[in-house]
Amino acid sequence: MAGISCYSPSLLSSRSNLGSSLLVVKYRGGIVIGKPLRRRAFEIKAEVEFVNADEAKKLVAVEGYTVLDVRDKTQFERAHIKNCYHVPLFIENTDNDLGTIIKRQLHNNFSGLFYGLPFTKPNPEFVQSVKSQFSPESKLLLVCQEGLRSAAAAQRLDEAGYENIACITSGLQTVKPGTFDSVGSKELQDAGKAGLVTIQGKISAVLGTVLICALLFITLFPDQAEQILALVPSS
Repeated sequence: MAGISCYSPSLLSSRSNLGSSLLVVKYRGGIVIGKPLRRRAFEIKAEVEFVNADEAKKLVAVEGYTVLDVRDKTQFERAHIKNCYHVPLFIENTDNDLGTIIKRQLHNNFSGLFYGLPFTKPNPEFVQSVKSQFSPESKLLLVCQEGLRSAAAAQRLDEAGYENIACITSGLQTVKPGTFDSVGSKELQDAGKAGLVTIQGKISAVLGTVLICALLFITLFPDQAEQILALVPSS
């Protein structure tokens, strides 16, 4: 359209009798009135920021981000960043219905055996627990061991209205010793290692990593996992 400013056209909204809004584009020489739009069309959602370990350290030291650890209790106790907050995205599942018992046994034979991880379930109080400690304007650096849980937690908090969320890409397993002051019996990058993976060398480490990542992927993204499994040819 001739005459429209290509630098900063302003968007205005005009209420109608029906309670909707009109999109009004102001440009040099006049205005153009567009179709009615719902007010929520003007919402702007913040994006989650993914950073490496060094960038994460700067977010905490320079920009005032607070570290929120979303791992389960077991990994948190092995090693965590000093002065961080802990709100687990998953909690230990002690339910005793038949389906849960079967799943727990399968878990214990794989990721539990290799990594010494407890059998967990989604924490239904996760978002509420975060809200009780932090306002939506808080700057939060979410951390987990592999990066999957922190990404899932970030999505939930983003949907709950939190505006300043960052995650460490690939999790604490990429954090070199000395990057953060830590508390615990292990280095941050080794907090996910327990069980057979600590005594059977590189083969167990690789196999265990594949199994636990597969388990987390199926747990966090069941729809995508189902689509992938559907591509596997049946015998």
